[in-house]
Amino acid sequence: MKFVHDIKVDITADIVYMMCPMHLLKLDEMIKMVEDGQVIEILTDYDGALDDIPEWCLKTGNEFIGMDEDEDYYKFYVRKTAA
Repeated sequence: MKFVHDIKVDITADIVYMMCPMHLLKLDEMIKMVEDGQVIEILTDYDGALDDIPEWCLKTGNEFIGMDEDEDYYKFYVRKTAA
């Protein structure tokens, strides 16, 4: 897993305490709201996102920038690169 810090984001979704598959549903919703090159930040405490979000990026052609970790949740960063 690639750890990153101080990523400039264009939009954030705080889905901490939400159950699976909200992390993917919210990401799918948000990717349609941003333009190519913009960065989405997903905040979640769901461990399954560690595999799911990078895999989602591979499937959809978007760029998984990396993740960061806070005391209570993960921060995932995705750049829109697919139409």
